[in-house]
Amino acid sequence: MNWIIEENTDNRTIEQLSKELNVNKIISSMLVKRGIKTFNQAKDFFRPKINQLHDPFLMKDMNEAVNRILQAIENKEPMMIFGDYDVDGTSSVALLSSFLKDIGAKLSTYIPDRNNEGYGISLKAIDLAEKNKETLIIALDCGIKANDQVQYALKKEIDFIICDHHNPSNQLPNAYAILNPKRKDCKYPFKELCGCGVGFKLIQAINQRKGLEMENIIHYLDLVAVAIAADIVPLIGENRILTYVGLQVINSNPRLGLHCLLQNNNKKEFNVGDLMFYVGPRINAAGRMDHASLALELLLEKELDKGKKLAEKIEELNIQRREIEKNITEQALKKIDNENKLNSNSTVVFENSWNKGVIGIVASRLIEKHYKPTIVFCKSKEGNLTGSARSIKDVDLYKILEKCKANILKFGGHKYAAGLTIEENDYASFKESFEKAVGDYINNKLPENEIRIESKIELSSITPKFFRILNQFEPFGPGNRRPIFLSEHLSLKGGLNKIGKNREHLKLSVSQESDKTFSAIGFWLSEKATSISSNSTFSMLYTIDENTWNGITTIQLKIKDIK
Repeated sequence: MNWIIEENTDNRTIEQLSKELNVNKIISSMLVKRGIKTFNQAKDFFRPKINQLHDPFLMKDMNEAVNRILQAIENKEPMMIFGDYDVDGTSSVALLSSFLKDIGAKLSTYIPDRNNEGYGISLKAIDLAEKNKETLIIALDCGIKANDQVQYALKKEIDFIICDHHNPSNQLPNAYAILNPKRKDCKYPFKELCGCGVGFKLIQAINQRKGLEMENIIHYLDLVAVAIAADIVPLIGENRILTYVGLQVINSNPRLGLHCLLQNNNKKEFNVGDLMFYVGPRINAAGRMDHASLALELLLEKELDKGKKLAEKIEELNIQRREIEKNITEQALKKIDNENKLNSNSTVVFENSWNKGVIGIVASRLIEKHYKPTIVFCKSKEGNLTGSARSIKDVDLYKILEKCKANILKFGGHKYAAGLTIEENDYASFKESFEKAVGDYINNKLPENEIRIESKIELSSITPKFFRILNQFEPFGPGNRRPIFLSEHLSLKGGLNKIGKNREHLKLSVSQESDKTFSAIGFWLSEKATSISSNSTFSMLYTIDENTWNGITTIQLKIKDIK
């Protein structure tokens, strides 16, 4: 594991900002690295406000989308709200359907079955819309490549509005309106919205057109915050504002479904990490193990007893998901070992019986063990192979898959995550072409896994004031990572303990040339005990957190690595 210190050479700005804000240079350097160079920029960063959002009508086709929806409501046209089966998709459907119902829309919701219909707009949904005499379908978190499906709907006199954030092809679908900040002809200032973020811009625009205040739609931001966290989009610009305010909603007055989902977690206040690692996997478990409509039902539920039952059902599904994921990961690792291709540029594995709902998570687990672009395939009900792909730092998966198009039936996604379908007979040739495409992209030299260090600091810098200011950098996520600090010449104070059921975690106390001692814990790092001796000093990477025990809260260091 490489340790990379992110140097900051803009010393004049760091010095100036330190004086203006009355903070130490560690804090001002962190701000400058995040593009914050003035007092006013710092004020906006630390106190994001909803009125800092861009005008939604700057987005291409927004005017057309709003007009068509309001026309449908006025004419009492029934419509369908369609969304993907992941957290972003289900949150988007919950957001838009509840908002439109509140302003008088007649609508149904539709989320495809992950196993039977797969990703994207399904013809089954369009046929159902025709049967129900629905003349408008609004697709969320999908649809940007649904050229054939939109054409199919048009023949049935059904209009489409697409709200997506995935990379478009050169030829866009012939939809009534396409809201996607990544469109080449879209001048919207912020390009990194998730699907639910695009959905929120749509309700913001409708709300604005109706002359209503922004306060009218703030309560929907709990859904947007969950979607942003789960979809791992950069927490900068509008995403930071939406998440910051969304977390305030979650921590003060969340919708009943989220309240039921969170009630078994004893935390008083939730952050992005909780949404990413606690809420997101549970919402996803519904679509992975059963049907995403369960998660949608929970997010829309108004009755407490029903909400609790749905949350319990989803918790059971999440437990099942974890067990299946663990078993498949173990099988996949054995396959990799048996194939003896540890020097390859990529990992591609396939097994007929693997569960389609968890192969994306398995791909991520394999990268933790073998740091290279990875695809995990299973067999779909149609007889083709469905794959979930994940990538590593600075390796653009989407561009690589474009080079393999000759062996792919369909694909879509982002730089670091994608889904694809291939014919079973093409598996060997695809595997070969993917390996070559990755090799060409990286010049046959895989980047090493690395930890990027915010700053080298002395333990004496860690004061209650420093920790308070550090917390104001929240919400943390891509684009605003939780800072990892390096401290050198540390000494062990007292014992070093291996804790946990299998003694897999590490607990110790450290000091640095002073009497000031900090408790530190390293999850899954018990093997690092060999790097520490009471007779010599060591270096440690860590984040700064707090720990509450017996009602007493203290600062605790969370270890990332030790040398």
